[in-house]
Amino acid sequence: MDWPGLGLSVPGGKRDEDLILPINSSLSVTLHQDQLKTTTTAAISKDFTEDRIWLNGREEDIGQPRLQACLREIRRLARKRRSTGDADPPPLSLSYKVHVASVNNFPTAAGLASSAAGYACLAYTLARVYGVDSDLSEVARRGSGSACRSLYGGFVEWQMGERPDGKDSIARQVAPECHWPELRVLILVVSAERKQMGSTAGMQTSVETSPLLRFRAESVVPARMAEMTRCIQERDFQAFGQLTMKDSNQFHATCLDTFPPISYLSDTSRRLIRLVHCFNAHHGQTKVAYTFDAGPNAVVFTLADTVPEFVATVRHCFPPESNGDKFLKGLPVRPASLSDELRAALDVDPTPGGVKYIIATQVRPGGGLVGWSTPPHRRLTASLSPPPQKGPPTAWVCPGQEADLLVVRVTLFCFQNVWRSGACPVHSLTLTVDV
Repeated sequence: MDWPGLGLSVPGGKRDEDLILPINSSLSVTLHQDQLKTTTTAAISKDFTEDRIWLNGREEDIGQPRLQACLREIRRLARKRRSTGDADPPPLSLSYKVHVASVNNFPTAAGLASSAAGYACLAYTLARVYGVDSDLSEVARRGSGSACRSLYGGFVEWQMGERPDGKDSIARQVAPECHWPELRVLILVVSAERKQMGSTAGMQTSVETSPLLRFRAESVVPARMAEMTRCIQERDFQAFGQLTMKDSNQFHATCLDTFPPISYLSDTSRRLIRLVHCFNAHHGQTKVAYTFDAGPNAVVFTLADTVPEFVATVRHCFPPESNGDKFLKGLPVRPASLSDELRAALDVDPTPGGVKYIIATQVRPGGGLVGWSTPPHRRLTASLSPPPQKGPPTAWVCPGQEADLLVVRVTLFCFQNVWRSGACPVHSLTLTVDV
């Protein structure tokens, strides 16, 4: 999860749209891949006639500038690695075209950092396919700025950098995933629909028209970054929660200061904000904290012992209409009852169906390799280059029904070539990366 793989300190726009260089640094926390993940499969072959990509089973335009930027940079790094002679040359020709299938197990383009997870996954997968062994922060950033953070686990800073070429605009880990084991994250899904105004277009309009955004980047964010880092290192949830909410509020204030104004929050989003403040006021301390990225869905930070009561509170104020047994996903949460005093303190009218479902998760490592893939219905003997890091090839990981059919056919065809000719014209892998 950003700050926004999910955000604690939100990026404030770009000073260079081509290189994806931010006007301020930002922080994020990476979520557990058992609950939120992007899975990407890539294959290259001499038999492919063009680059192609599928997202959630639907073919997308491979000509998108940011996709092309990632592909160009990976291929440039692969050529550089080959020309330096300091490593074995990549076994596959750089002229081979690539087919990519990617799937998210959470809402896409709905303000939950799907682009960050997707481009981090893409950068890592392409690097493995083309034999690139270097820091991928810059490559991932060229697709989605926040993606450079999703390559790492735990708590991650995206440093804005100062160099015009962006070489110092990279991600670094502030604290590992094991640093704050009691921290929990609740994703309150208000809408799984694609937002009308995309993050990139919205941020660029804010950079061009919002005086508040520039003031925030220059005068507010640097001190907040230092304070947020301290809160994480000292596990100070009171200060952490308050700063998280203040930063989220200011981010959305810059959206309203944009001309024309941008409003990502819905009526339900604002009811959730009020609910959090009522809950905290009842307890006399900050026990839960919200943040909203560029979308209506709330991300709530809390500690493990508060989760049951707050989930019961959300269920009370936003009773599920028809999916009561599927309202809570992810980590198990024990049932809890609300006291009469808390019920009275919740100054929120019940809104049935306002929250579609909740995903309970926690902080975990960054992305990793799932395995080298072979079709499940055909046993072939082939030498993969480079070979798996350890162990035998794993079973094929399905990236969604339609994409699975396509990619399995492609992979099967390529491995049949291996079987017939004894050559190895394809190199494929599947990667899962946290949001």
